[in-house]
Amino acid sequence: MKKRVVIFGIFDGVHDGHQSLFSQAKEYGDELVVIVGRDSASLRLKGKKPKHPEETRRDLVSKEELVDEAVLGDEKQSSYKMLENLQPDVICFGYDQDKLELDLKKWMEERKRIIPLYRIVRHPMSHTV
Repeated sequence: MKKRVVIFGIFDGVHDGHQSLFSQAKEYGDELVVIVGRDSASLRLKGKKPKHPEETRRDLVSKEELVDEAVLGDEKQSSYKMLENLQPDVICFGYDQDKLELDLKKWMEERKRIIPLYRIVRHPMSHTV
């Protein structure tokens, strides 16, 4: 049985830092599923709309060699319905996803779910987009 790894992000254009994230996350399992944040999530979390619409961003991520599947995130913040559907074995976070990690830990605690969580190190050449 394949071990499924899930990561989250807005991915407004895929760069070296994202590719490093995919590579490091893939080390924790066999199948990498990327949950691409909605336009509304970017607006809420980053204070701006992404340059590319959510469908385009999902399509760009799905074309990455290490990504087995790319799906759009939940419409409702912190509901994590996608996680219930995907049933990940592992969740990885980018180096800058502290708030997401805390929110997800709270969600797991409320549901008495245990999913191993790992933090990915920052790619030395990465930049924020």
